[in-house]
Amino acid sequence: MSEKMSVWTKTPFVILFAFICCFLWGSAFPSIKSGYALFNVAGDDTASQILFAGIRFFFAGVMVIIAGSLIQKRFLTISVKGIPKVLALSMFQTFGQYFFFYIGLAHASGVSSSVIEASNTFFAILIAAFIFRTENLTIRKILGCILGFAGVILIQLNGATLSFHFTLLGEGFVLISALLGAFSSSFIKMWSASEDTVALSGYQFMVGGLILAIGGAAAGGHLDTQAAGIAGIALLTYMAFISACAYTLWGLLLKYNPVSKITVYGFMNPVIGVLLSAIILGEYSQAFRLASLFSLILVSLGIIVVNRQGDGSPV
Repeated sequence: MSEKMSVWTKTPFVILFAFICCFLWGSAFPSIKSGYALFNVAGDDTASQILFAGIRFFFAGVMVIIAGSLIQKRFLTISVKGIPKVLALSMFQTFGQYFFFYIGLAHASGVSSSVIEASNTFFAILIAAFIFRTENLTIRKILGCILGFAGVILIQLNGATLSFHFTLLGEGFVLISALLGAFSSSFIKMWSASEDTVALSGYQFMVGGLILAIGGAAAGGHLDTQAAGIAGIALLTYMAFISACAYTLWGLLLKYNPVSKITVYGFMNPVIGVLLSAIILGEYSQAFRLASLFSLILVSLGIIVVNRQGDGSPV
């Protein structure tokens, strides 16, 4: 095993890189909502939300290509055969996933969105088993999916009334975003064998981000940069860094490890997302109520059960 591969496959490094990814992703939920407030983007202003997302991801792609080129001491490029892969990946991972995510997050709380987004793990397992045929669906994996989705449903129950809260533009769009993200994970795993993972990540961000930005601007989107000031620019830069760093690290982890070995660490996403949403957005009542605690436990248990060694009996 080469030294490069050992860095990406040894458990201490896997845990470290996975935690960095999950912390960055967890911070994205409150960061997006804070960004809407700084740039005066209203909850029903879809065009401005899409423009905001597009600018973020385009610059994330620029960051990835510049950093990757400096590290590898060559300008990162994609082969001609890799162009369709970049286009397809950008449609699922950046344009499709975040078109729904940014709109959904504007109509749902950061706490509930962070837990719903965790369903990405379960979608990835089902897609790998039934569409790409790269994973065997076992009883243990089904049990994990049931536990995880129970947590997703539980966090939507409103207080003592236990009324179910779900809207298409809010929680529904976040759920669709998670489904598209699961497809993109499978694509990255397949295509990283023939393409440079860093270049693939960078260029798909640039293409997807450019489409989002152009579409948002054409639809009348506007960001109040004067009101946002330096704080807004700093936040937008940090959000671009979130994508550039987290997705590149996650892509490299997927390249050198089985998907199931990496996805187990995704249980940290909803936990970090809920805690940071509570601290930054002041969503204490939802973050620290009993239903949220149980939902986090169920989601975490579900992902752990799915990825335990020894998959159990096949279905």
